[in-house]
Amino acid sequence: MAHVPDPLPEYPAPDPETGRGASKARWTLCGLLVLVAFPALLFLRIAGYGGLDQTALFYVGLPVVIALSVVLLARPKSAVGVAVAVTTVLLLLSGPLLGEGLVCLVISAPLIYGVVALVTWMCVSLSGRDPYGPHSFIAVPVLFVLTLEGVGGLSLLPRENVGAGEVLVEAAPERVAAALAAPPEYERPEAAFLRVVPFPEPVEAVGEGLAVGDTRLVHFTPRRSLAIGAEPTPRSLELEIVESEVATDGGRVVFDVVDDTVLARWMDLRRATATWTREGDRTRLAWEFDYVRTYDPSWYFGPVQGYTTDLAAAYLAETFAAEAERSTGVEGVGRP
Repeated sequence: MAHVPDPLPEYPAPDPETGRGASKARWTLCGLLVLVAFPALLFLRIAGYGGLDQTALFYVGLPVVIALSVVLLARPKSAVGVAVAVTTVLLLLSGPLLGEGLVCLVISAPLIYGVVALVTWMCVSLSGRDPYGPHSFIAVPVLFVLTLEGVGGLSLLPRENVGAGEVLVEAAPERVAAALAAPPEYERPEAAFLRVVPFPEPVEAVGEGLAVGDTRLVHFTPRRSLAIGAEPTPRSLELEIVESEVATDGGRVVFDVVDDTVLARWMDLRRATATWTREGDRTRLAWEFDYVRTYDPSWYFGPVQGYTTDLAAAYLAETFAAEAERSTGVEGVGRP
């Protein structure tokens, strides 16, 4: 005879006069999250502990702790539902503490929700309420390995990567070179992802020329804090040309990153390379960013940072393409 799992226990509804019953467990859980989890997150953020808040221990381990707290303390009929709800509250509470790290919070939210739901489901299955519960044991070692990624330098995927983007410019190579030699006019990016996520945006660039030793100082939107009386903090990216090849049919210029107060929080940007080549009456302009990923887990942040840097490279290519086309009286007709 097939095994029939025991029915889920019926939890008492809260008494309207005393407020006791099912709501008591929820109030206990909320109190623990506010008094324990929230201060712990704040302490981790301030102390840093060698960058642990940039490892999978933070982005995977923290959701595991939250999920276990929900399973052990809450008494709802749907543990996964309550886990997701509590995670939402915790994310909202932690947002102001993260400051500029809010970008990372937005990007990592799908990962956090997924881990919380997975761990909650796994705990419910192992508790005997699911006939397939024993099969969930396989998730325990997998989750353990994924949680440790980033601690001690462990990474499943390479940290070095390149973001690339290109555009076909309705202008001759010399016009493209002239645009690259001068400070551009930055517009808001068209990519939806770059608009939705609160990334810093370039405002202006100082410096000109395409010779080795020429520099650029790109100013970005200032960093703002929610602290009372806090002033916006300026941030910029300083670049220096270390390689330059300019010809009539194209060229290549390599910028080394000298100082970075913009992206250093999310990645280690090393180089930016602009390459342009003639294609008939037009010019193909490509930008590449060489960077090192500093966040884990790699299987999540690797693709996310790769996608983001590709969009950023394409945005930069389009920005300089627009400058070159304006100098010829063309407004980007025929771009692929």
